[in-house]
Amino acid sequence: MRPTTALLPVVLAATLGGLALPGPAQAAAGPALAVDTTADRHAISPYVYGMNFADEALARELRLPVHRYGGNATTRYNFRADTTNRAADWYFENIPNDNTDPDSLPDGSESDRFVARNKATGTDTIMTMPMIGWIAKDRAKACGFSVAKYGPQESTDQWAPDCGNGKKPDGSLITGNDPEDTSVAVGPEYATDFVTHLKERFGAAGSGGVRFYNLDNEPDLWHSTHRDVRPVGLGYDELRDRTYAYGAAIKAADPGAKTLGPVGWGLNSIFYSGLDQDTCSRTGCWSNPPDKAAHGGQDLGPWYLDRMREYEQQHGTRVLDYFDVHLYPQQSGVSGSGAGDAATQALRLRSTRQLWDPTYVDESWINQPVRFIPRMRELVDKHYPGTKIAMTEYSWGGYGSLNGALAQADVLGIFGREGLDLASLWTAPTADQPVADAFRIYRNYDGKGGAFGETSVRATSADQDKLAVYAAERTADKALTLVVVNKTGDDLTSPVALTGATAGSAQVYRYSGANLAGVVREADQPVTAGGFTATFPANSITHLVLPRGTTPGDTQPPTAPGKPVAGTVTGASVALSWTPSTDNVGVTGYDVHRVDTTGTVKVGSTTSTAYTVTGLTPDTPYTFVVTARDAAGNVSAASPGLAVRTAPTTPTGGCTVGYAANSWPGGFTATVTVKNTGTTAIDGWKLAFDFPTTGQKVGQGWSATWKQSGTGVTAENLGWNGRLAPGASTSIGFNGTWSGTNPAPTAFTLNGQRCG
Repeated sequence: MRPTTALLPVVLAATLGGLALPGPAQAAAGPALAVDTTADRHAISPYVYGMNFADEALARELRLPVHRYGGNATTRYNFRADTTNRAADWYFENIPNDNTDPDSLPDGSESDRFVARNKATGTDTIMTMPMIGWIAKDRAKACGFSVAKYGPQESTDQWAPDCGNGKKPDGSLITGNDPEDTSVAVGPEYATDFVTHLKERFGAAGSGGVRFYNLDNEPDLWHSTHRDVRPVGLGYDELRDRTYAYGAAIKAADPGAKTLGPVGWGLNSIFYSGLDQDTCSRTGCWSNPPDKAAHGGQDLGPWYLDRMREYEQQHGTRVLDYFDVHLYPQQSGVSGSGAGDAATQALRLRSTRQLWDPTYVDESWINQPVRFIPRMRELVDKHYPGTKIAMTEYSWGGYGSLNGALAQADVLGIFGREGLDLASLWTAPTADQPVADAFRIYRNYDGKGGAFGETSVRATSADQDKLAVYAAERTADKALTLVVVNKTGDDLTSPVALTGATAGSAQVYRYSGANLAGVVREADQPVTAGGFTATFPANSITHLVLPRGTTPGDTQPPTAPGKPVAGTVTGASVALSWTPSTDNVGVTGYDVHRVDTTGTVKVGSTTSTAYTVTGLTPDTPYTFVVTARDAAGNVSAASPGLAVRTAPTTPTGGCTVGYAANSWPGGFTATVTVKNTGTTAIDGWKLAFDFPTTGQKVGQGWSATWKQSGTGVTAENLGWNGRLAPGASTSIGFNGTWSGTNPAPTAFTLNGQRCG
């Protein structure tokens, strides 16, 4: 992947450092690091590694633990009509989801497909439950502010010119519109209906069904994002009452489900209600917000938690399980899609301190310490003990840059160290973006399921702005895992003091400017019982794995692992998982074997309890067993065998692509329709074509991730339109510029296959 121009000096420094392999004499002295495996031990929730709208292949690769169906469009999602309203994000329009069999709805809706994909990848679902009191009324396209009905407007949808943005040409708001233009009123019975449907389709929360429900999305901004049906801000009392009603409905329909609220947009959501944010943004009443004043001057967050505790005390039912508030860095440019200039990149790396550091004054309009995770933890501990804390949307931006990856790796380390219970990135990176590699460092650093440990231990840096360090012990093999993030443009040589570790060699995996294509296995690092000294290249993320030492005279083999279970089965591969073995020292790895009439053949090894066997023949029976080995070299007996048959060869697919352009001097809009004409579903697609001239350029695109290199253009599906059933199609498009001539492309490929 080519780095952005703004990032070239940073990447060049990292690349040169990696190629030259400088010794300590060539590197600057770095801050001292220290790891103590006996101190600050606590579990790291696997749910901190979640995402919104991830590609299925990436979810499978990362063993994505939790996946959220959220955002503004889900606030008015009608699962029976499979239709969303895009709110202020896109002209307040009802847009039905692509569905090849609408007569079968609600079966086969987008939400059904989302949960089904999660079950296929072993991922838990966070489903957003509409709580605003309105949902899209049917599958017909409609808009909240019709030009024909409400007059000329400041901006209209170029593809649906009757749909306006709800503002008069002078910028003032149109008021008094009819909510029923797009929506139908519903109450908590909608939650009962939705949960019941999902439970019938996928099982209860405790049996593989939907585990988590967001209590809507950013309700304190409804007066802005959904002002066509909700023009007035949501106050303290109404937020309480809606949480009571919808939370209770969810729990009644599926008692094992977990609820997350109030799903506020950011730090202000802890201090102010939507009504105060609405009122004070217009009148400047921030010093004495009227809704807060009417509730004893108490901030919304603690008041809300107090009310949720009271409900449980009175009714014996917990209607709020997670205190959930979103966080987007307010520092200029930090959460943007690009890396930004050098100053923005440095600010991005500093700004992660707002998650925990009481000495860091937020470098934005906030201008005060944020301490977001400790702040949330203190609130629930004081006002509703036992409640977990979540952040179902956050983003430090820069997904396509090394700088963004450094920040993301730092953030994930902070989440684990500070004890956040759940987080999901908005939205997921593509598999080839550097931010995806930040997740790989923690979830799949070796391409074989190698992961950061599950028990956090104390790890400190003398200067966290230069080298950030995180450490955890892994359950399966008791290995000590360390992630070190070098946030500077210099190679840094630092001593790493260890307490409670043993001598040996640490495996080293690294992501840096030396190879932006992925995580690289480096030479092993010698380790003494007291520690080691290592050089961490400029702008790099290093994962060190220190195997647990052996016990002298240990000759006891581990117990046999559990019988393998088959996950995804294709014509050429079988995904296996198994329950772990036990041993008095600790299992260091597992070997997977194929059993046939000629004997047993080892097909692979892993340090986790999952492995995908590849290179198999379609429609063929196989038997697999697993053995465990410990730090002393002892090998267990084989697990019970699993017999499985690979999938038969699937019919060849087919596709057609339609391309239509509306052109004007120097610019054009292109609408592209992709259709699956084959006999099997397409799960994830990537369209490619070449412009006929060098003067044609893609600008802003929609409904796909658009990229251009030279005349070559690619468009990759988003999370919501990646599946195309036989006969199904999806419409995508972009705005572009041209010089000279603007002929249409003539050849298209989908997933490498030529389309008609």
